[in-house]
Amino acid sequence: MGVSPNGDEGENDVDEGMRVARIRDGTVIDHVRAGQALNVLRVLGIDGGGGDTVSVGMNVPSDRLGEKDVVKVEGRELSQAEVDVISLIAPDATVNLIRDYGVVEKRRVSRPDRVAGVVSCPNPRCITTANEPVDAAFEVLADGLRCEYCDTVVRGEITDHLAE
Repeated sequence: MGVSPNGDEGENDVDEGMRVARIRDGTVIDHVRAGQALNVLRVLGIDGGGGDTVSVGMNVPSDRLGEKDVVKVEGRELSQAEVDVISLIAPDATVNLIRDYGVVEKRRVSRPDRVAGVVSCPNPRCITTANEPVDAAFEVLADGLRCEYCDTVVRGEITDHLAE
């Protein structure tokens, strides 16, 4: 029996090299830097209370990264906005769309030039943090994000600034 594009053998089998069971339909986010899977779940708004079926592999051996994390979300296809934010915390990630246990689309994430409405500005004087109907928007830099309204630069853990 051959290995499917989803990385599995047989419909209900798990081969010895596989650490997380395959999914019928949904999204697999692969090649996430080790230790970032929980941040990916946070970006997706998955906290364990919403009924989402999720499989997570952390610190899995990887030829490309040394170690990687893998996130599998059943029954959900990611929006481009979600993929854009994931690219900020997992720039080496690959997003695989799974249907009927097979990969129907595979793409590497690419960092957008701009993100809006997904990250909050940490500057308390920024107009986006006041009670104004303005969503924070950021220019994506090589080493962080720059607020388009107040020029504050966000570096480090972008997940600490995710919009609620």
